[in-house]
Amino acid sequence: MSASRRSLVSAIALAAVLAGCASASSSMAEKGASAQADPAVWPRAASPRALTDVRTEAMIDGLLARMTLEEKVGQIVQADIASITPEDLALYPIGSILAGGNSSPQGNERAPLEDWVALSRAFRAAAAARPGAAVPLMFGIDAVHGHNNIVGATLFPHNIGLGAARDPDLIRRIGEATAQEVAASGADWTFGPTLAVPRNDRWGRTYEGYSEHPEVGAAYAGPMTLGLQGELVEGRPLAADRIAGSAKHFVADGGTQNGVDQGDAVISEAELIAIHAQGYVPAIDDGVLTVMASFSSWNGEKITGNRSLLTDVLKGRMGFEGFVVGDWNAHGQVEGCSNESCPQAINAGLDMFMAPDSWRGLYVNTLAQARAGEITPARLDDAVRRILRVKAKLGVFDRDRSLEGRTDVLGSPAHRALAREAVRKSLVLLKNDDVLPIRPGARVLVAGTGADSIGQASGGWTVTWQGTDTTNADFPGGTSIWAGLREAVAEAGGVAELSADGAYAQKPDVAVVVFGETPYAEFQGDIETLDFGPEEPLALLRRLKAAGIPTVSVFLSGRPLWVNPEINASDAFVAAWLPGTEGGGVADVLVGGSGGRKTVDFTGRLSFSWPRSSDQDVLNFGDENYAPQFAYGYGLSYAEPGAVPLLSEEGGATITRSNLDRYFRDGRVQSPWSLLLRDSGGDARVGQALSSASPRGNVSVRAADGAAQESAMALSFTGPAQAVIFGPAVDLSRQRNGDMVLTVGMRLDGAVQGPVELGFGKDRIDITPLLHDAKIGEWRTIRIRLACFDAEAAGLTAVETPFVLGSKTPLGVSLADIGLVPHDAEAICPSM
Repeated sequence: MSASRRSLVSAIALAAVLAGCASASSSMAEKGASAQADPAVWPRAASPRALTDVRTEAMIDGLLARMTLEEKVGQIVQADIASITPEDLALYPIGSILAGGNSSPQGNERAPLEDWVALSRAFRAAAAARPGAAVPLMFGIDAVHGHNNIVGATLFPHNIGLGAARDPDLIRRIGEATAQEVAASGADWTFGPTLAVPRNDRWGRTYEGYSEHPEVGAAYAGPMTLGLQGELVEGRPLAADRIAGSAKHFVADGGTQNGVDQGDAVISEAELIAIHAQGYVPAIDDGVLTVMASFSSWNGEKITGNRSLLTDVLKGRMGFEGFVVGDWNAHGQVEGCSNESCPQAINAGLDMFMAPDSWRGLYVNTLAQARAGEITPARLDDAVRRILRVKAKLGVFDRDRSLEGRTDVLGSPAHRALAREAVRKSLVLLKNDDVLPIRPGARVLVAGTGADSIGQASGGWTVTWQGTDTTNADFPGGTSIWAGLREAVAEAGGVAELSADGAYAQKPDVAVVVFGETPYAEFQGDIETLDFGPEEPLALLRRLKAAGIPTVSVFLSGRPLWVNPEINASDAFVAAWLPGTEGGGVADVLVGGSGGRKTVDFTGRLSFSWPRSSDQDVLNFGDENYAPQFAYGYGLSYAEPGAVPLLSEEGGATITRSNLDRYFRDGRVQSPWSLLLRDSGGDARVGQALSSASPRGNVSVRAADGAAQESAMALSFTGPAQAVIFGPAVDLSRQRNGDMVLTVGMRLDGAVQGPVELGFGKDRIDITPLLHDAKIGEWRTIRIRLACFDAEAAGLTAVETPFVLGSKTPLGVSLADIGLVPHDAEAICPSM
């Protein structure tokens, strides 16, 4: 039986597992279920023998015999390029580097291909110059939907769209194209494929999963692995146009309670296997070289420190012979660990720490732990052997780098054509009242904020980690949905007009409105309900409907959302997901043929159930009382139309925000936070709206003008005091671990006479150096990385004061827009 077929549980077995999931999960939460896996009940798999051929193992034996303890420890530590330099390798024998979501050559996120190649060559040269074994580096990167880190690369639809395509061969070809573009940049390892099975659509990484059902990920895992790596051949390294893959995140990252990123999957072992483990069998059988352990927990125990899963199941029962890498400082979340010390993770079966900014301290501590026997020689040698085995198969000892620096590979016409094909196949038609396809010769109005925004169509993990702050200039060679429609309509003998707000000079025959979610990634994309919140798209659709204009909605999203009002206001509704840089693929299907042009039909089918109400965040095929608006597998076409009745517009849930990341905006402290003015005379609570309330002490506050009238607050210190944003204790460890930035708009209203401190949690840092060149009366934005604050001192798991500004001397300062933002802009530590 083939790997992909044997890995899948049958529909009957899956239904049986799911039937009792809800009651079992609640019971488990109450009783404290076991986090110890029984390997005997897990599916079998096996890495190909080509990975462990006799010649390679003999070479590794020789290397291990020559390597010092320092060199071995260096192999199991990975550092991020934002926190390590080639010169560091002369002192620290680090074995791997990565470029995280916001890391780039010289901090330039728009760095050209040449700079990426120069960076990789500098690190490789430094590693080769080391004395001793001088084992070459591996360079890993998140090529999530194509090589999304480099301007000009081809960006494919995110996995949620590819899941709707139901086309394993397409997935293999996308893997091949991605591998070529990554190899051209000098990197040789991508952290994918993502095999998460998202079960709660509030999760901010839902779009990184192919489907809510394990059958799709299991069908895609092998083809994507083979596309990235090629078939492993005994005695031969990967070809020049192939790179190493990493199946992730093992396991159940898509099954956490309430869809919380890095959260806890409180589920039975049967559900863990039937839902979340299925994709790993074909990935391992087809030779995936690395597996990334999940940030998340299973029944209360962090998977990065779970020996039963990493060693007994993954390496034992499932026969994985490559190496296991951690996620971004995930080892620091294991009980008893910190970012700079975690022998528990290595002893559990982790082979390589991903220690982006903690690598130096982690190396020193891990070396001491290896010397002291906390990490045994056998466990260390096993981890290093696995890493060397993968490096040998990857070919880093003598890699063919003939694609490196090839600008013709990046965003090549062939790759863009493939991405356009993927867009066509990923579109799902939810409704069509005889308005599609757009007839030849039509006058077409194209509207909506997403119509001419390649960045919005591409979503997170696009140029920057969160995908924010991009413009169409960041996508040379790319095509927005508007540009694709303009070309297709003209080719069909019609005329298209772009108007984001829907205004028009001449009444169109049809309008296409492109709208949806704005970019996000990881935990910053976690939401509280599935209600699509923005009001303007609906108002625009209703204005067009009132004017008698047939209207097509093209909805951009990283998950199914409750959009019943928008569907009712549309004559046709298309779920376009996050299609990437080739918007022409949307036009290929929407615009009818004329002359030699062929009409292309919809073939996409939902790989996620579409909610009937906004509180159906857990809505999965096979669930008890399954009642979606549009079921798993749904999708209309021109050949097989279907009527959609008027849908209920009773949402079922209201949007509330916990404001973990927003503290002061538009002149108000954001609920549930309050402003406290504190000095020796006691605390004065101001609340959310600023007033004249203040203590009769050393600090007072009043509303002030910022970007808008009374959008800021002016603080006046006459002596030692603090302005404190205070609220309920919240866990902000994920935000710090995610390298978020504390940002505040600041204007000095008088000269700085002494030290000014900024606080986060219980830790304080001196920001006076950042104010030396500030001009009185001029607004500037202060950006401080949360990594600048001491994690232990701050008390990250129970932060009551996410912002404190203190001065011991007289100070006049105005503040605006205080909160946490992605590390997409320049941010520093004041002492650096």
